[in-house]
Amino acid sequence: MLPTMTSGVTTEPVVLDAVQLTSDPELEIRFTESAHQILADLVSGGASLGWVEPPSRDEVAGLLGHVVSAVEAGDAALRAAYLDRQLVGLGYWLRYARPTHRPHADLEKIAVDAAAHGRGVGRVLTAALIADAREAGIEVLTLDARGDNTNALHLYRSLGFTEYGRLPDFVAVGEHRYDKVFYMLDFRQQG
Repeated sequence: MLPTMTSGVTTEPVVLDAVQLTSDPELEIRFTESAHQILADLVSGGASLGWVEPPSRDEVAGLLGHVVSAVEAGDAALRAAYLDRQLVGLGYWLRYARPTHRPHADLEKIAVDAAAHGRGVGRVLTAALIADAREAGIEVLTLDARGDNTNALHLYRSLGFTEYGRLPDFVAVGEHRYDKVFYMLDFRQQG
């Protein structure tokens, strides 16, 4: 499913969706292994991805299985970014489960391998997920991020997200405290 390299190194990420990832069993297995490695490495380095300790391989596999099931039900989108046939990032959104919140979704995770930072991977992943949300008829796409994650917050603002709330010192990582910042992208106001 990944394009074959013919002349050296690619500079643009190749972004696959869940259908492309799961249509090839070998790619799906490699995706899970690589996603686990990226998430575990990022969390080990202090990234704000919702874990204090690096997640286990089984935890990541279970999470991805849940997301793929939600994609199949029309309640999620999953994207993976590759550079030179190597997974360098992943992201997904999930539709809210409460009946009164069904028109909306939460951008749950965007994770980019530290070695690929600054290469536009987060931007193309987030843009693809935004496009998926529009296509799925999502009215409002929300997310939350740790307040010290300034690069991610800048990215989200540049893609049209606006801050709608903040909980000061809400996230506890050991002795450190960080704001929890809430962002939204309201498609209803964009026509």
